[in-house]
Amino acid sequence: MGLEVPHVTGYLTQHFADDAYAGIDGYVGAGGYGALRRALDMAPGDVTELVKGAGLQGRGGAGFSTGTKWSFMPENSEKPKYLVCNADESEPGSFKDRILMERGPHQVLEGILIAAWATGAEKTFIYVRGEYALPAARLERAIAEAHEREFLGERICGKDFAHDVVLMRGAGAYICGEETGLLESLEGKKGQPRKKPPFPAQFGAFGMPTTVNNVETFSHVPHIVANGVEWFRGFGTEKSPGNTVFGVSGQVRRPGLFELPLGTPLDEIVFEHAGGPLEGRQVKGVIPGGMSMPILPANLLDVPMANEFLRERKTMLGTGGVVVMDDRTCMVRASCVIAYFFRDESCGQCTQCREGTGWIHKIVERIERGAGSSEDIEILQDITEKMEGQTICAFADAAAWPIQGMLRHFRDDFVEHVNRGKCPFPESFEL
Repeated sequence: MGLEVPHVTGYLTQHFADDAYAGIDGYVGAGGYGALRRALDMAPGDVTELVKGAGLQGRGGAGFSTGTKWSFMPENSEKPKYLVCNADESEPGSFKDRILMERGPHQVLEGILIAAWATGAEKTFIYVRGEYALPAARLERAIAEAHEREFLGERICGKDFAHDVVLMRGAGAYICGEETGLLESLEGKKGQPRKKPPFPAQFGAFGMPTTVNNVETFSHVPHIVANGVEWFRGFGTEKSPGNTVFGVSGQVRRPGLFELPLGTPLDEIVFEHAGGPLEGRQVKGVIPGGMSMPILPANLLDVPMANEFLRERKTMLGTGGVVVMDDRTCMVRASCVIAYFFRDESCGQCTQCREGTGWIHKIVERIERGAGSSEDIEILQDITEKMEGQTICAFADAAAWPIQGMLRHFRDDFVEHVNRGKCPFPESFEL
């Protein structure tokens, strides 16, 4: 069975309650592939400019301009050009791409095909998280259906446009969510991020010019082409237009998926849409965008969920995976879980990351079991600062930021562990 339909729907998820929408008949019946036909009547460069003008930001975490990224693809290349769809959704707390693939696989494919027309790409590789069996099966079925209806193949929609899509399953490595680590894995190598430059647009999959976008990013594209720039900019904020799908998990009454405009206040998402904390409990802290983003305490949740506002509070939107923790939660224990994950998932290529993640986990675990010191807290702060911005990819930053957030807002939890020599939160989850 797939995930339940989001509790709040918008243009991305409006048809997801209809099981037929996952198949080509239901998708075409709802107007699907109409945007592709419209795009094929436009010049490729005009499609790129349309997406650029709409202000669509990549929904994979970095928030970079999608149209600008497409424009980096060389126009006149002797080499074949590729697209890669990053469906390796492995950020803890994130599960929106899963439902987009399960309930709207043709929406993803239509976005890919429009991007392929705009960039001149002849093939797309969809790299799916290894654990996502049902999403992969739905995509495989959609690819076969699209071939049967000539939305994939040699003459798409009767036009002089050929494209093919190949699906590849990952093997459960978090680092392969980083685009160049994904490309290495796609080529059958160890999943390790590449040094840049060269960037993928010059030297990507199999050495060819490549553009990488994630599942949700591609899913927005048909709606932009079908409805136009002004329509898309009618959602969200001036700097962060459009909707996004927030995945809310943790200690709330209604965990689930909510498609809402960017800029929706975090406290509205937590207390109105997700129903607030469980009975008799208070919210203690919320991670706004997947586990690698710094946490916010309860008194800072009145922030619009868009990067231009979240950065003011020293955190980011990330993947939109909202994780809620109530007043039973020991933040040192939560930090242990986070530190263990990043220690285990580091590819080991960079010293600051390989050694830093190990030391963070060792020190946090020591504090949690009551054997830590005040000096340990200061060392922890120092390690995270020395990891940030010092490695080939942003993995070390992702490992450092959540610990920095914990120390920024919940240092008292760490101090109490040191002073008492034990955890002061008897109702917290067990490690």
